Amino acid sequence: MYLITVFGNLLIILTVSSDSHLHTPMYFFLANLSFADICFTSTTIPKMLWNIQTQSKVITYAGCVTQMYFFILFADWDDFLLTVMAYDRFMAICHPLHYTVIMKPQLCGLLVLVSWVISVLNSLLQSLMLLQLSFCTEVEIPHFFCELNQVVGHACS
Repeated sequence: MYLITVFGNLLIILTVSSDSHLHTPMYFFLANLSFADICFTSTTIPKMLWNIQTQSKVITYAGCVTQMYFFILFADWDDFLLTVMAYDRFMAICHPLHYTVIMKPQLCGLLVLVSWVISVLNSLLQSLMLLQLSFCTEVEIPHFFCELNQVVGHACS
């Protein structure tokens, strides 16, 4: 399923980039969403597959923080891209005559860039706040995925 997800999203990206008829804001956002989905699934699935292969369920603290950083980053970026896509469709439906004037390639690139920057800042903030926590004992999370709530629940501070 992981390979189907990656190859399916890569197919969308390649199709949008290779066909000049698809160089519109809607497909530009769709290609970015596909890239975000590839990155999002790649934050947890390879570790899960490795754990299944090695029969191990351990993740280090550094690995946990790194995984949570990228998980939050790509989840947020996914959400912001869906919001930008909703705005794009709103403009296309409610203002069809002004759509091409408003949704210029520069604005589309700016919307993707702003959504990326906000996602990076939010993920960085949450990860840095997590690094401030102290733990009373050696904490081992027996799972391939570190959830923020699990880690915060094990903190003493």
